[in-house]
Amino acid sequence: MVRLGVLVSGHGTNLQSIIDAIESRRISAEIRVVVSNNPGAYALERARRHGIPVEVVEGGSYASREEYDRVLVELLRRYGVELVVLAGFMRILSRVMISAFPMRIMNIHPALLPSFPGLDVQKKALEYGVKFSGCTVHFVDEGVDTGPIIIQAVVPVRDDDTVESLRQRILKEEHRIYPQAIQLFAEGRLVVKGRRVFVKGDAGDVACGGVLENPSVTVFDGEDG
Repeated sequence: MVRLGVLVSGHGTNLQSIIDAIESRRISAEIRVVVSNNPGAYALERARRHGIPVEVVEGGSYASREEYDRVLVELLRRYGVELVVLAGFMRILSRVMISAFPMRIMNIHPALLPSFPGLDVQKKALEYGVKFSGCTVHFVDEGVDTGPIIIQAVVPVRDDDTVESLRQRILKEEHRIYPQAIQLFAEGRLVVKGRRVFVKGDAGDVACGGVLENPSVTVFDGEDG
């Protein structure tokens, strides 16, 4: 069972989907703590309702992102967190956080990366005129929405879509694939080789000898393994 720390800033629907998946035993995980930079985040209330410890670390009193992230790292380690899950966390993580949890931080993004990174992505997709959009679960690196891709889901973009209707269609898929990605991590089935993430047991699986290993993810040291 993998120990999770979930970072949130807002309403927390992805947090709820993870909680529901744990309680229905669809994923083998335990949320050790939910942390927010926003004391008014409704996600904190969701956590409290399920007896999950919550912590608030506001950013205003810290001189830099690095200083803030040092506090986060200490907090997550104190709770014994193995995998950090970003669920609408509206801060960019620094090298301090990335190096403390290498390939052990996941994020979900409401677009098919590498298209439309950043914010307001449904609006960008509609304005660009794409016929399909979707969502992406990826490991977090030091860029913005640039880490290795774990799972993606595709949804159609309809001619009469608004930002909100497209957002809701994508959100449904987010709630489906984020728990899936966490379960793959919990099972130790994720293999990172360069920019690519393979799943052990799937067709085209890669050999795993001579590698650097985290507790639940295998990382090849270099592009060619």
